[in-house]
Amino acid sequence: QVQLVESGGGLVQAGDSLRLSCAASGRTSSSYAMGWFRQAPGKERESVAAISWNGDDTLYAHSVKGRFTISRDNAKNTMYLQMNSLKAEDTAVYYCAADTSYYGLGDHYDYWGQGTQVTVSS
Repeated sequence: QVQLVESGGGLVQAGDSLRLSCAASGRTSSSYAMGWFRQAPGKERESVAAISWNGDDTLYAHSVKGRFTISRDNAKNTMYLQMNSLKAEDTAVYYCAADTSYYGLGDHYDYWGQGTQVTVSS
């Protein structure tokens, strides 16, 4: 089992930056890929970005490519999402996810955090 806890959400203005963190605990000795997802009110959950177990490979949704950067520090069991040039449409609850066998932008991850709210005012 892997437990995931997100942090770093908040209320910002359009054009601002924000960095989200996802701390993993539990069976963190296993190699696992991780991802960020988001869900806006009244919308389906969508993928934002994913990162391979060693951080060598990353994937991004078209809507955030060039503005968001996913990274991880395995020594700290923590994944990050640096969000720059935030837009009102980035407003959502952001979730992190992890899986020992799946890597990609699909929602096929086994472990999920509780989410952190990001609100961008225009």
